[in-house]
Amino acid sequence: MTLDPQPLAPALAAAEAAGWTTVRLDLDGVRGKAELMRRCGDALRLPDWFGGNWDALADAVRDLSWLPVPQGAEGADAAGRLVVVTSWRRFASARPEDWEILVEILEEAVSFWREQEREDGAPGLAVLLAEGEAEAESEPGPGPAAGAPPRTPRLKRRRG
Repeated sequence: MTLDPQPLAPALAAAEAAGWTTVRLDLDGVRGKAELMRRCGDALRLPDWFGGNWDALADAVRDLSWLPVPQGAEGADAAGRLVVVTSWRRFASARPEDWEILVEILEEAVSFWREQEREDGAPGLAVLLAEGEAEAESEPGPGPAAGAPPRTPRLKRRRG
């Protein structure tokens, strides 16, 4: 996962050209945890058992069995999956604790899928915080993680 905001179009084009399954999680207008869970469920096409809480989200992004892998992508030659998070800056600023938990869950999922890819050739998972053109113009910022709240040391914590 990269915390460097990236332009959206080149990332999607490169992933699709490489045969990756791409998913866009748009956080525009998300004001709270319940709406965030609905957006995650819709964007990731999560199964009916998704419980709409942090632990369920963490479990779901470690499963991904329902998220299709491109045709012909099997075993060690399998393409991956890219989740592009857009319009995230306002949510990160307004709900820094929820944002931090979401980032932690996504980082853990990327690590999990990277290990699976090494062990059995399963398709990997990448997450990109994208910066759309309108976002880039309206909220410029210095440095690599512009707009993201300060990071805290990675500690395992209980999610509620």
